Amino acid sequence: MKENKIDGSDGSDGSDGSDGSDGDGADGGLRARLVRVGVDLVDAEGAQALTLREIARRAGVSHGAPRRHFPTHLDLLSAIARRGFAELAARVDAEDRQDTAPRERIARLAHVYLDFAGARRGMYELMFRHDLLESGRLGLRETSLPLFARLAGLVAEVRPGADPVVVAGALWANLHGIAQLWHWGSLRLATGGDDPGPLLTAALDAHLGHAS
Repeated sequence: MKENKIDGSDGSDGSDGSDGSDGDGADGGLRARLVRVGVDLVDAEGAQALTLREIARRAGVSHGAPRRHFPTHLDLLSAIARRGFAELAARVDAEDRQDTAPRERIARLAHVYLDFAGARRGMYELMFRHDLLESGRLGLRETSLPLFARLAGLVAEVRPGADPVVVAGALWANLHGIAQLWHWGSLRLATGGDDPGPLLTAALDAHLGHAS
């Protein structure tokens, strides 16, 4: 299955198929509606709620209708996760300022990443589900790479003598750990803090050196 668009339209014509029929009139209408329903559902109830049956029910179609566009459950979940990566990339684009210093741009990217992880918890967990990334459905793994490439490029400017891919990977792992452990409450319990900001600053200093 070829899937190139990650702009939020997911290859549809924008129709929401509001008549509730399985056909929707336009072939792309049902596909887009299923993805929209999945995005709303994961935000409201988390990734565990994303069953084919529940998505179909909320979309007002038969349980078998999603398979017209998504042959497997992983295909539908991957389409929903692609929306998450597109939205995260859009947030980074909106906050990034190319006229600022590379280290400050990394800090902005990191703040956006943690804010997204906190505000879109269900989507964030879906985006990094091991089985989805390993499946390669809809090129999901490749969808996540441009943001990492941006981070690595900025790291190369901040630390020209280091391997930017390794440093960027270590920083990303650190950010992911902060996002997860803060959500679980482990870091709040261990540090006694109520703000992940100092943890982010420490992570940036550890990987990039202290800000001048």
